[in-house]
Amino acid sequence: MSTGTLKCAGAGGVLLLCTLIGTSAAVAGDFNDRGNIVIADQFNNRVIEIDPATHQIIWQFGDGSDQPGPHSVVGVNDAERFGRFTLISGTGTPPSNPALPGCSDPVNGCPDNRVFIVDQGGGIVWQYGQAGVAGAGANQLNTPVQAAILADFPKHRGTHVIIADQGNARIIVVNLRHEIVWQYGTTMVPGIGANQLNNPNSAELLPNGHVLIADENNNRVIEVTLGKQIVAVFSAGGTVSGAAFASRLRNGHTLISDSNNSRIVEVNAADAVVWEYFTNTDPASNAAPLPTRAVRLRNGDTLISDQFNDRVIEVNRAKDIVFRQGVLNVAGSTAGLLNGPYDAKVVGDFTGLTPPFGDGDDE
Repeated sequence: MSTGTLKCAGAGGVLLLCTLIGTSAAVAGDFNDRGNIVIADQFNNRVIEIDPATHQIIWQFGDGSDQPGPHSVVGVNDAERFGRFTLISGTGTPPSNPALPGCSDPVNGCPDNRVFIVDQGGGIVWQYGQAGVAGAGANQLNTPVQAAILADFPKHRGTHVIIADQGNARIIVVNLRHEIVWQYGTTMVPGIGANQLNNPNSAELLPNGHVLIADENNNRVIEVTLGKQIVAVFSAGGTVSGAAFASRLRNGHTLISDSNNSRIVEVNAADAVVWEYFTNTDPASNAAPLPTRAVRLRNGDTLISDQFNDRVIEVNRAKDIVFRQGVLNVAGSTAGLLNGPYDAKVVGDFTGLTPPFGDGDDE
C-alpha cells in the first residue's frame, strides 16, 4: 500500500483524519495487506477483511448489533479501504414480515443512516448522518447505500465524500465539514425526468469530471456532468433490470451489476454487450441471488458480491470461478460463511473505481 495524504481543511477530528494514512509496512494480523478483501457482510451487520489465501477474518468492524452505535453498523451495504481508514455505509435494514436477518424489528426495520470513517482500531473519526435518524436536512441521510472518498472535487478544495443517498433520491458530495457542495437528483422526488433519480444505488467520479450513477429503479446507468446534464445512458440495449452498481473500466467500457437479471454485464460506449456473467446457473443457486456489486480487478478478473447466494466470487474472462468466500446459498456468521454480502473490494485495487488519493492510479 503506497503512502498518501488527504487534502483537508478544518480542525479537530478533521485534522485527525488528515494525517498520513498509508505505509508499506505490514501491521499486526496482516491488516491492510495488499490483496486482502474487504466485504460488507450486510445481514451479519459487519465489515470484515479477509486473507484470501486462508479465508480467515483478520479485521472486523461491527459487533452484530441491530442498533447503530460507535461499535456497530446495521445493514451495511458498502465499504472502502483507503490507507488505514475504512469508509462504511450504514444503510440499515428495511421493515419486513418476517424480519430480515440481522434485524429484530419487522415493523420498523433497523435503520442506521450514517456514512462514517473508522480507523484501524475501530474508532469512528468522521461521520455524516445521524444514527438511526432518516432525514434530508443538514447532516442527515436516508438509506445511504454507497460512498467513496474524493481526494479532489472540481472547484472545491480538500477531501470530499460522494454518497448515494438512496431514500432521498439523490447523489450528494459533502466536504469534511458536513456541507453539501454538489447534488444530482431532486431531494425526496423519485422520477426519471430532468435532475431526477429513482433509487440511486451508486456513484463514481470519473477521470473526465463526470459522475457515473447506477439509477437502480430506472433500470439504467447514466453519466452526468457537474452541470447536471446527462451525456450517456447505459442499459445493455434496454435489458438491464435493477442497476445496482456501475464502474468505468480503463478500456472505456462500463461494468454494470444487473441485479434483477442475476447478471454482471460489460457494455461498450455504444451500449452493446461485450461480456456477461450470470450468477444463478448452478443448480444449488438461489433462483434470484440479486448480485449487487461487481468490480473489475487489476488482473482482469471480476469480483462479484453474489448477495443472496451468500458468497463473494472472483471470475476470470473465461467465466471460471477462481476464488470464492462463503458457501453457495448458505447464510451464516461462523467461519467461512457470509449473510447477504453486498460489497467486496480488494485492498489497494481501485481499477475502474474512484481513486481516493487523486493521483489517477489504483494504489
